[in-house]
Order: sequence, then C-alpha cells, then structure tokens
Amino acid sequence: MNKVIDMNKVQKDNVGIPGDVTVGHAHVHGHYHSPEEKKKQLNRLAKASGHLTHVKTMIENDEDCSEVLMQLAAVESALHSLGKEIINEHLTHCITHAIEDGDTEAIEEFKKAISKYM
Repeated sequence: MNKVIDMNKVQKDNVGIPGDVTVGHAHVHGHYHSPEEKKKQLNRLAKASGHLTHVKTMIENDEDCSEVLMQLAAVESALHSLGKEIINEHLTHCITHAIEDGDTEAIEEFKKAISKYM
C-alpha cells in the first residue's frame, strides 16, 4: 500500500519522495487520484463550463428558447458524465481500498454522497 504524502510539504521537484509513493490527491483512507484521471475530470468540467457560458451568452442575446434548452441539456449531460466518471473512479480505487482496510467510515461517506448525487 502506498504511503500518504502531504502535498503541501512536497517540493516541486519531488526530491525526497520515496519510490513507493504515488503523488496525487490523498483521501483520509490513503487513496491517490492519478494525474491522468484528474485531467479527464477537469476536461469534462471545462466542457460543461463552456456550455454554461454559452447558455449565458444565448440568454443575454435573447436567442431562441429551444436552442437555450438544448444547450442546457448539453450542460447537464456533461455534468452527468463527470459524475459517473467520479463514481467509477471512487468505486474502483477508493472504495476498494476502504474495503480492504476495513474503513467503514469511507464507505458510509460514499453512500451519503451517492444518495445526495442521485
């Protein structure tokens, strides 16, 4: 199992980080999100943000309501895709590790988050 590193204390050149440490975002239960996964999630969020900005512009320009609604559907779809991706990532990594470690608190937190998300 990887060691948890406080990313606020790590030098930018990663000097002194042991070889068995994965650098990324640490949860309480010690899971790290890979830079690749974060990039995918941020790209999806940027896509949703772009759609939302376009909706704002459309409303400001008094564009056709049907077109605004279609653009809003694109925002919702992009956010839904991001949510599914985060759920999948969390189940695959965080919850798997939580089960292995007997971390029932992390499992309960995830159940609450899923309930609010749905």
